[in-house]
Amino acid sequence: MTVAGKLIWYFAFIVVLILCLGTLPYLSFKPDVLFLKWKQLAIKTGFYLPAFYAHIFGASTILIAGCLQFSKKVQSNIPLHRLLGKIYVFGVLFFAAPGAYVMTFFINRGTGVFISFLLQNTLWIIFTASAWVLIRKRKIDGHIMMMNRSYALAFAAVTLRFYIWALKVFGYGVAFENNYVIIALASWIPNLLIAELFNYYHRRNAPAGNLERATN
Repeated sequence: MTVAGKLIWYFAFIVVLILCLGTLPYLSFKPDVLFLKWKQLAIKTGFYLPAFYAHIFGASTILIAGCLQFSKKVQSNIPLHRLLGKIYVFGVLFFAAPGAYVMTFFINRGTGVFISFLLQNTLWIIFTASAWVLIRKRKIDGHIMMMNRSYALAFAAVTLRFYIWALKVFGYGVAFENNYVIIALASWIPNLLIAELFNYYHRRNAPAGNLERATN
């Protein structure tokens, strides 16, 4: 990993840790903590809280596990790499993504926002499940590229909150439907484009035999 790559990784890991630490107040499991104060009607349905906890705690776990997978030291430690990979895939498919699906139905930010989050979550599941299938078939490069896409969508949790913070700082806020549509789309589409850029360079640098195994 280059010096620039290391700096980006350290910065991303610190940001992920900050986001994950922000979920600690919810360990009280009180239904009126922070964000939940504005979701009382959704909580009354009985569906929202379980989905919320599954999503935020599952997402916190997979964000850390996934970020560590980009470390060369972790990649060279095969048992640790496999363990973190299993935690990531299990966390996405059985906690974070299902919770996000349920929460999407309680966003109340308009059709555009609903479609954005629904599409993002569906792609997240597809990429993660595909990455798991590919590694089981020992298609290493295909697995790496799918995991890049999957983590790009997981990292949308970070970029979404950055955009919300930025809009509030500059006085625009997120009250207007169009503003929230913009940040909902911007939270994951640019991430996915960056992942495709990484995949492009990975294809160029990967040994021909590995790419052949990945596409067969």
